[in-house]
Amino acid sequence: MYQFSRAIYLRLAGDILDGEVVPGRSNHEQVLRACEAAIERLATDRHYFAKPARTLFREIRIFFPMTAQRKACQVVRRYVDAAEEYFASLPMHGYDVNGQPPQCRATTRKGTACQRMPLPHNGYCPSHQHLAETEEVEAMPLAA
Repeated sequence: MYQFSRAIYLRLAGDILDGEVVPGRSNHEQVLRACEAAIERLATDRHYFAKPARTLFREIRIFFPMTAQRKACQVVRRYVDAAEEYFASLPMHGYDVNGQPPQCRATTRKGTACQRMPLPHNGYCPSHQHLAETEEVEAMPLAA
């Protein structure tokens, strides 16, 4: 999982501003931590992470001069897209990238998390497929 965040950081490390944007914390450390957090969230919660590349770029762009921001945006997009493809290709049986068994995204009537195995295309188990259909209907007006 961390090969993606480290690859983003390594491609951008030469362009990071010297000094400290936030006092007491190295710019390099902040960029690396932001990359790791974004890729970890993408791996563990990708159904609720709408625009990961844009989110990551907005978080780290203050650490780059204006002349390097275009390159930073392209690098972030390229590697986040590759990470999304990789995580989507992982099988949904067994365990996720953190060693936890996958669970349905829905909750039961009692308010606890559904423990059933989700389907790979939307993260809901067969009993909760109706919830995925409502998400698609809600997303339609936004896309139009």
